[in-house]
Amino acid sequence: MKQRTVSKAVELSGTGLHSGTEVTMSLQPAELDTGIVFRRTDVEGRGEVPATVANVAEVERGTVLRHDGVKVRTVEHVLSALAGLQIDNLVIELDGEEPPVGDGSAAAFVELLQQAGTKEQGEDAAVFECTTPFAVNAGDSHYAVFPDDSYGLSVSIDFDHPLIRRQHAAYRVDPETFEQEIGPARTFGFFEDAEKLRAAGLALGASVENTVVLTSDGLYEGVKLRYDDEFVRHKALDLIGDLALVGTRIKGRVVAERPGHLGNIALAREMAERARRQRTTRRVDISQIFQILPHRYPFLLVDRVVEYERAERIVGIKNVTINEPFFVGHFPGLPIMPGVLIIEAMAQVGGLLLMDTVENPEDKIVYFMSLDKVKFRRPVIPGDQIEFELRMLQMRRSVCRMKGIGRVDGQVVAEAEMAAQVVDR
Repeated sequence: MKQRTVSKAVELSGTGLHSGTEVTMSLQPAELDTGIVFRRTDVEGRGEVPATVANVAEVERGTVLRHDGVKVRTVEHVLSALAGLQIDNLVIELDGEEPPVGDGSAAAFVELLQQAGTKEQGEDAAVFECTTPFAVNAGDSHYAVFPDDSYGLSVSIDFDHPLIRRQHAAYRVDPETFEQEIGPARTFGFFEDAEKLRAAGLALGASVENTVVLTSDGLYEGVKLRYDDEFVRHKALDLIGDLALVGTRIKGRVVAERPGHLGNIALAREMAERARRQRTTRRVDISQIFQILPHRYPFLLVDRVVEYERAERIVGIKNVTINEPFFVGHFPGLPIMPGVLIIEAMAQVGGLLLMDTVENPEDKIVYFMSLDKVKFRRPVIPGDQIEFELRMLQMRRSVCRMKGIGRVDGQVVAEAEMAAQVVDR
């Protein structure tokens, strides 16, 4: 599963669903790890809006993104096509605030991507993998996510309308399935809502050419369905587009009951947070620590690493037992871990963070240069497990500044700022 972008730039012009104005959209190849980025060419400056759930500003009748005062709206259909065809890196240039609506589905975007072609970029794609089931509820929308060996959807909707009622559909989300079964499903709306929506400045570009318009008991004159269950298919399309804002591919089965943009985005936020924890949960055991740090018993004071963000943050563990050699002479009868060793353990965790930023760490060693703002908050005794969290404050060449906090059962036991340097062994 390598990252992919388009092979060449392509463009599409049309009317915005809600704005009702003409807009031209251009899909541009992007570098590794760019992600999906919208770029407004009609505003001053770069006008860039990364397609991430952190930038979701509104979910009324569509998903709206905003970043640094720049807005793009109704992004779910084009994002759905990108996720369905497994495009990881792309710049979407727009000379207006929303992509062209096309025929109300993702078919025009699928066709455009096929014209552009795709190319692999050599590095693995980021993936959120569901490893344990979880649920998210938002309003009338309910979701459950389960481990699976691919990206799956199971979607159910329930509308009090004779053409919809209860509909259910299940898919594997891959390029072929998306192109044939999901992408062509059009957005739908009720004729009786049209006047109210337009009064609110919405659906100004909607018509029977790009919307499945429903009357109280059937279809508006001249409208025909592409599938008997086109309604639930389009809800699946919207869900895929909103979940694209997680910023990764997805490995797991999503079960959605009455999905809507509000609930979809709540699920995307939960997935994004879980994906962040997956990226930072990098366990390093004692055998790996031996390969990085020069210390050995009785002076190796780190047992394992449980979280790691390269050049930014690390969390390491020290298990304090009664068998520690320093307890023999430090407050006999009332064993307390020496404060200087607590700071030494903190520094060793910081050394692991620093060493992982250099090439050939086996040929390097970390020397600590200074300590500042050292504070001890409570004693550490046998049976405690100290969790050391260190964050990089500054990195210049081989010298860095870090801030460390040690906690036992969530309570701070020590903190310090320190400077260190990497040198040749």
